Amino acid sequence: MDRRYFLKSSGITLASFGLMSVAPQFLHQFANAQTLTNASGKKKILITIFQRGAVDGLNMVVPYGDGDYYNLRRTIAVQKPNQADGAINLDGYFGLHPSLKPLEKFWQNKQLAVVHSVGSPDNTRSHFDAQDYMEAGTPGVKSTRDGWLNRVLQTSKKENESPFRAVSMTQQLPRSLYGRAPSVAMTNLADFAINAGIYTQSVQGGFEGIYQQNSKDSLNETGKETFEAVNFLKQANPAQYRAENGARYPNNPFAQSLLQIAQLIKANVGLEVAFTDTPGLNWDTHANEGGARGQIANLLNGFGQAIAAFATDLGKRMDDVVILTMSEFGRTVRENGSRGTDHGHANSMLVLGNSVKGGKIYGDWKGLANENLYEGRDLAVTTDFRDVLGEVAFKHLGNKSLDKIFPNYPTSATKFRGFMS
Repeated sequence: MDRRYFLKSSGITLASFGLMSVAPQFLHQFANAQTLTNASGKKKILITIFQRGAVDGLNMVVPYGDGDYYNLRRTIAVQKPNQADGAINLDGYFGLHPSLKPLEKFWQNKQLAVVHSVGSPDNTRSHFDAQDYMEAGTPGVKSTRDGWLNRVLQTSKKENESPFRAVSMTQQLPRSLYGRAPSVAMTNLADFAINAGIYTQSVQGGFEGIYQQNSKDSLNETGKETFEAVNFLKQANPAQYRAENGARYPNNPFAQSLLQIAQLIKANVGLEVAFTDTPGLNWDTHANEGGARGQIANLLNGFGQAIAAFATDLGKRMDDVVILTMSEFGRTVRENGSRGTDHGHANSMLVLGNSVKGGKIYGDWKGLANENLYEGRDLAVTTDFRDVLGEVAFKHLGNKSLDKIFPNYPTSATKFRGFMS
């Protein structure tokens, strides 16, 4: 059982190694390759949030200036700003769904940007295939073995990397993080800390023996710092975490995932990439979607509150953090007979951070007139999602290897939308 397999397993797996006969050999291999980040904590961090199920981007970021929006959505359209339950005005043409009110201050402070009409060039309407293509970063290609985020890590490999360089707050490792670069998947930081803590001392004692026997090799301080990373999960006492700056996380699983990511960031354990989806929030609104109120409103309410709490909690730390949201595809422009929307094409993505050129809608908006729709039913894709992901990787994370992150796709700075400084 090698280091890569271990890191892909849940946090609870770590505790079990404290009692296994293979622990010495494993720990030697693991500690030799990993360490914490430096004390400055200035490493750039990307938080990716996947809205599984295909969020209705036209009701999340409302094109209230387009008359066809209201013609095609008789019962589920969100009304214009300054009307009852109206959209939150952004730029005189687009508005946020009223349930996203907690995000308005970030727009006003130019920390939040929107990329509209973004999506995949592949026209699949299968949730499974579209998610796979987006997370692999190779639309239409099922044979890709690793995920785009893992390739970001592979192409920016450094010495003395943290064992918590890539963390997914999910039950299983997401497709985005498949690959050679080590990553950790966990669902509950508190359980990880408690279970690891039971065995930490005995494992650490075993490590000290290994250290004495291998004092001439490269183990040295690297191994000690690795165990400090594990001990952090015990000593930080995740159950007692208190948010800062008056932030209040809502009581939903998605918010709890973000809260735990915030804790890892504040602990300076070397986090570079974090992933979470939106557990408990099903964006597949085929029936009774609602407009300003109802199903979509309830989903966006929990979504917006959680992201706002996270950004508020981090405060000045958002100088080094960018949040990027995505969904496998959008939904039909026209509402269906069940007062919902079916699987569509282009969608909206949100980008939030202090280094974001916010307060602006990015992308090429063609409008909702029938002649501009994809296959006469969907918002057309005018920005390839890889150009959005590429801009974040290039400008925020400083990774210039776009040809390796997105193989066989010629993305470059000339295709970027300019939402990152």
